[in-house]
Amino acid sequence: MRFRNLTIGQHIPGDSIVHRLDPRTKILGTVLLIVLLFSVDGFVGYAMAGLAIALVIHLSELPWRYVIRGLRPLMVILLLTVGLNLFLTEGEPLFRLWFLTITKQGLVRGLMMGVRLVLLIMGTSLLTLTTSPIQLTDGIETLLSPFRRIGVPAHELAMMMTIALRFIPTLLEETEKIMKAQMARGADFQSGGLMQRAKNLIPLLVPLFVSAFRRADELAIAMEARGYRGGEGRTKFRELRFGRMDAVAMVLSVVYTVVVGVLF
Repeated sequence: MRFRNLTIGQHIPGDSIVHRLDPRTKILGTVLLIVLLFSVDGFVGYAMAGLAIALVIHLSELPWRYVIRGLRPLMVILLLTVGLNLFLTEGEPLFRLWFLTITKQGLVRGLMMGVRLVLLIMGTSLLTLTTSPIQLTDGIETLLSPFRRIGVPAHELAMMMTIALRFIPTLLEETEKIMKAQMARGADFQSGGLMQRAKNLIPLLVPLFVSAFRRADELAIAMEARGYRGGEGRTKFRELRFGRMDAVAMVLSVVYTVVVGVLF
């Protein structure tokens, strides 16, 4: 079981058009993609959303293998999503598998849910792959800043969300190290059925939680040592600027989302 293939939370530095866009543009574009994926109802609509994602991948100059490789650790979730819709959706029966019945509607719905989940993962991965954690924090904070008037802690929320995203690959790498250490001592995570494998993963939880709390404590000490006292009165070394390319990208994203959402 390898977790290093997961792309969510990782960042690849670059100088492409997508990398140079304002983080607020990329965040809003990702939100529009999510809205689009949950608005369309058919494979044509998903194909149009996939075309937009493919265009962004091409413009970002990211390797296709790396983006697609990020789906491997989530294959269990994909298969579970497709399987549940395949067997639990009522409709016209196609054939029986033991005591389970596969229906025509279940097959279509399962495939649609699987495609939606794949596109959702690829689209959200592009946000973190092309945006550094600092830019992501600044972008989220700026977008949430109007809600400060009603008591929303914009800076703290942005900081927590960015740290959570950034620590996903770190914790998965820590999990892999713990698994290898326990396998060297005779632990078995591969044999047995699905339930047995799930039970074998329970001994990973204690050392993983200990490691997570230790890293959180080290991060808090490091932030305090550098004088971090929250977002009040803080300035930024690099101010965000919404340029011409950001305006073009935002207009195209809104128009494309509305047209595809209405037509498909």
